[in-house]
Amino acid sequence: MTATIFTNASVFDGLGDEAVPGMNVLVVDGRIEAVSEQPITSSEAVTYDVGGRTLLPGLIDAHAHVFAINLVEEHNREIPLTEMTAQAVPRIRKMLDRGFTSVRDVAGGDVGIRRAIAQGYIPGPRLFVGGPALSQIGGHGDHRSTTDERLNIDINASAFNFICRIVEGEANLRSVVRNELRKGADHIKVLASGGVGSPNDAIEATQFTEGEIRAVVEEARIRGKYVCAHAYESAAIAHSIRAGVRCIEHGNLINSEVAAMVAGAGAYIVPTLVAYEVTAQHGERLGLSEYVMQKLNMVNDAGIAMLGLCEDAGVKLGFGTDLMGEMEFAQLQEFTIRGRVQRPVDILKSATSVNAEIVQRPDLGVISPGAIADVIIVDGDPLKDISILTEPEKNLRLIMKDGQVYKTDLTPN
Repeated sequence: MTATIFTNASVFDGLGDEAVPGMNVLVVDGRIEAVSEQPITSSEAVTYDVGGRTLLPGLIDAHAHVFAINLVEEHNREIPLTEMTAQAVPRIRKMLDRGFTSVRDVAGGDVGIRRAIAQGYIPGPRLFVGGPALSQIGGHGDHRSTTDERLNIDINASAFNFICRIVEGEANLRSVVRNELRKGADHIKVLASGGVGSPNDAIEATQFTEGEIRAVVEEARIRGKYVCAHAYESAAIAHSIRAGVRCIEHGNLINSEVAAMVAGAGAYIVPTLVAYEVTAQHGERLGLSEYVMQKLNMVNDAGIAMLGLCEDAGVKLGFGTDLMGEMEFAQLQEFTIRGRVQRPVDILKSATSVNAEIVQRPDLGVISPGAIADVIIVDGDPLKDISILTEPEKNLRLIMKDGQVYKTDLTPN
C-alpha cells in the first residue's frame, strides 16, 4: 500500500463554488480515500502539511495537439513521425509541469503516444486520443497543393495522415471510424466547418453532410464513445448537433438560438480563445498567410462574446487551448482571457469536473472519495485570483498524478 495525507488544506473539489479551509485528504493506492474536516493519521502514509494553501484537482485541457510542433502545418510535411515524436516529448512534459494531469488530443495523438505516457516512458499528462481528425475533400483538413488533382485519395499516403485524414461518404467514414475504434480511440473528431489554419476554405463553410456526420456518431456510440466537431459558425454547429455530435470545438461565431440548441441537446462547447489571441500576435512573423490572418482576426474578435451567449443559454463550457507549435508556452493564459468575463470558479470547473465529463471519466476532475488522485497545490486562492495559475514556477507547489507525487518543493512531515 502507498498512502499520502494532505493536512490543513483549503480544498476546491471541482464541483462547489468555494474552497473549504481546514480540510484533510487521504490518498491510497492512486485514489482519494477520504476528504475530511477531522484529522487523518496513518503510520504508513507520507504526510504533507499544506499550510492553508489551495488543493484542487489536476487540470484538464480538452483541446490540445501534442504533435503540433509547428504553427504553420505545411512545415510538418517533411518531418518523419519519429522525429516529430522526439520534438513532442518536451512539449508533453511541459503540460504536466503546468499542472495539467490530463489532456485530450483532438487530432494527431494516437494510442501509441497514450501508451508511452501511461507506461512511464514519457513523463506527461494522461492522454485521451482520437487519431486523425476526419476531413472532407477541400475541407479544413485538406492541405494539398492546388496542383494535386487526386479525387480517389489514398488515405495512407496523405502528408497529414497522422493529424487529418481525408475521407468521404457514409460507407467510407464508417470503415475508418471502426478502424480507429478498433485501435482504441477515446473519441472521434470530424471537421464540420472551415477553419483558421486551412488555406482553401472559408470559416463559414459547412462541411460533411448531416448523414455523413450521423454515420460517424452511430459508429462511435456503438462502442460507447462520442464525436466532437470542429465548428465555428452557427449553421455548422446546428448541423453537427442535429447529427448527434456531443461536443463542439471552438464555436466562436455561435448565435443565441444555436447556443440554446446546444444546451437543449446536453452537448458541450470547448472554447479555445488563447489560440487566437496569442497567434494573432505572432502569426504573421511565423509565416501565416494574409488570408489565414484575416480569418484569425475574425474569430478572435468574436470569442469573448461567445462565452456570454453560451453562459446565458446554459451551455456547459469545457476548457481548451488548441496551441500550435511555438505558441504552446501560452497554455495557461486561457485562464486569464476567460477571466475577463467569467467567474474564476466557473473557469476552474470547466478545467476540472466539466472536462472530466467530456472525456467520459467522472473519476477525474474532482477531489472526492473514489476519484483518481490527480491533485495540485497552489499558493493563494485561484477562486479569487485566477491568474495565480498562470505562474506555476512561482505558485504551483505540488503536482500529483495517479497518486504519485510528480513534482513538489513541499517537505513531508
